[in-house]
Amino acid sequence: MNLVTDSSSLLLLGASLFIALLAVTAVLLARKRRTSTGNALLLVGPSFSGKTSILSSLAFGQNIPTHVSYQTNSALYTLPDTTNALRVVDIPGHPRIRDQFREYLSEAKAIVYVVDASTISRNGPAAAEHLHTVMHALTSLPPSQALPSLLVLAHKTDLLKGATGGAGDADALAVNRVKTILERELEKRRASQASGVVVEDLGAEGESVEMGGLECSGGGAFRFADWEGGEVAFVSTSTKLSEKQDAEKAGSVSAGLNALTDWLSSL
Repeated sequence: MNLVTDSSSLLLLGASLFIALLAVTAVLLARKRRTSTGNALLLVGPSFSGKTSILSSLAFGQNIPTHVSYQTNSALYTLPDTTNALRVVDIPGHPRIRDQFREYLSEAKAIVYVVDASTISRNGPAAAEHLHTVMHALTSLPPSQALPSLLVLAHKTDLLKGATGGAGDADALAVNRVKTILERELEKRRASQASGVVVEDLGAEGESVEMGGLECSGGGAFRFADWEGGEVAFVSTSTKLSEKQDAEKAGSVSAGLNALTDWLSSL
């Protein structure tokens, strides 16, 4: 009887270990699958946030005058000190066509959500709604599809420097302002869902689409650090050329985008 009992216990233990091993393997594979191998960098965000200026600065090293885009723009950008090229895609921010970013998700390496840090205080609800559509799209992807990295870019920090002690203060202020306001507005949308109020998005064809994608671990108010959709990074930038760069008609990327290019190189 003891031999039978011992054999049964060993079999049970072996089966348990095998199941645990399978579970760990599945988790590791899932994490690996969540890293995109695409080569597209999607610039998404509200109109007037500076997406087209970022595209021209990255691809051509020049901050040329731009206007509101009503069609997708794209160009190649080679990462510094490498031969690795990204296809930068500037998605228009108009509500009727901003969902075009979905067409590029399968090839996206990263999504950069661009926000004008100087106007976020008054445009917070609209910026949060737009970001919600991106987060909803990411969390709705099938498990077999890799997730692109997500960065929230607090842009136009040069417009804040006059009200602060310097560039460093402006960068910190921009990130803190954008993050705080977006978290507050996204929490309002999440709380509305929890109360049974349908949170909708005006789709590309004008139809209303119910949205989710704001789930957080640990409960409490919405925080990017707790978002179940993955990690969200924050940096601040500007595309205003320095006087020296302007005088020399520099062909390199504006130094104001260093935080963005450093983040792209780290992917």
